[in-house]
Amino acid sequence: MADYAVVVMAAAARHCGGTRVSAVQLAQETGLPTPTVQKLVSCLANAGLLRSSRGVGGGLKLARPAAAITVADIVEAVEGPIALTACVEKGKHECTLEGACTVRPHWPLVNEALRGALAGVALTQLTQALPTPQPLPSEYAA
Repeated sequence: MADYAVVVMAAAARHCGGTRVSAVQLAQETGLPTPTVQKLVSCLANAGLLRSSRGVGGGLKLARPAAAITVADIVEAVEGPIALTACVEKGKHECTLEGACTVRPHWPLVNEALRGALAGVALTQLTQALPTPQPLPSEYAA
């Protein structure tokens, strides 16, 4: 669901000019099922990333500027703390290797690096058009 949440937030960010957008409109723009978008919108609003208004002129809009929202914020809104493994969380003892695992003390370092990488990608970066790839010069063509 985190990947769909990023897609929904990128679509919402393209409406940053102050216009509000509905969950149905976001579903149409992204090609995601409306119930999925509605569920994601609820999570994203609860996390303070989207703001919802009812009535005439109502709808959804970003709760803060797109430049101030990162992929890490979006992923955590839907999935919770970013981690490759949950064994480092208090009360999580589901791994059969726990007693002999020499990597367990190092997982927080890995998890923080992953979170840092995602925190370095602002939502605005996901709404910019990428340059069209140029063909290779003829001397490099196969």
